[in-house]
Amino acid sequence: MQRRHFLSLGGSAALAAAPWPALAQSGGHWPAKPVRIVIPYVAGGVTDSVGRRLCDQLAKALGQPLVVDNKAGAGGTLGMAEVARAQPDGYTLALSAISPVTLSPHLMKLPYDPLKDIAAVAPMMYSPVYVLATPAFTGKSWDDLIAQARAKPDSIRFATSGIGSVGHIMLEQIQARLGVRMIHVPYKGVGQTVNDAAGGHFEIMLGNPFGTINGLLQQGTLRLLATTGPQRAPNQPQAATLAELGVPEANLTSLFGFMAPGKTPPAIIGQLVQAIHAQLQQDDIRQLMRSTDNVPLQLGAQEFAQLLRDESRNNAAIIEKANIRL
Repeated sequence: MQRRHFLSLGGSAALAAAPWPALAQSGGHWPAKPVRIVIPYVAGGVTDSVGRRLCDQLAKALGQPLVVDNKAGAGGTLGMAEVARAQPDGYTLALSAISPVTLSPHLMKLPYDPLKDIAAVAPMMYSPVYVLATPAFTGKSWDDLIAQARAKPDSIRFATSGIGSVGHIMLEQIQARLGVRMIHVPYKGVGQTVNDAAGGHFEIMLGNPFGTINGLLQQGTLRLLATTGPQRAPNQPQAATLAELGVPEANLTSLFGFMAPGKTPPAIIGQLVQAIHAQLQQDDIRQLMRSTDNVPLQLGAQEFAQLLRDESRNNAAIIEKANIRL
């Protein structure tokens, strides 16, 4: 979960990178074979759609294939656990929302220590969260949603990408602030959620914008009731943010980035940071993000690590204050 003051971190930061490609500390040239990229969500979401394109370009820059492997479950923590257990040799990486490192540890017992077993590499982007109405919702607006939830408790089914996800925390914050009660419908990721949303299996879903969601919005199958972020989404200026709608606690965004097993050599992380930053400057990647209201974010590894520590501390305070328990 990303608090609003992190959203100003959009400029090009100083690179904490080792010389490229000299990698004496890692025992020679890296990469010398394909690199596995674990995406800890089902295929089809924003991490997948933007991340695969970025990985294709990174593969060309690094001279080795990047093999994307979707390992979904438990709000991203199953896939992240695989990365935490992997050899710290640069051949297994995670491309994930940061919530398995900064949010999940405060909600559930994990098989890894996010501070010791996971190393920050570089962020990819931050993304607003859309509040979307499906064909099952008969209302027209955010106000209609809240009015129905107040008049008929538990009449609104509210889908998120899983227990302990940013969307789940947003739902808890909305209910606490507005005094409403809705039914949480947790999924393993956004891919199946979008399919079920189009079929009207529930009334409301939360999701980051990407091609499939944007297409369903254009068709009128889904309707955007609200969004999140420091300002309205450029491609959806008619939709107010949750802060504007009186729920600032839920005005959260998703931050996605690359991470590695703990103790991965700094030289490898440095080479990755340089390569990721170079690709984030490419026009096609930036246009892909702009077209879906996602924002590229460039930080060095040390800055990204500090952001993760700060976010974890903030999340712990939010969860304690709201008394959120799974």
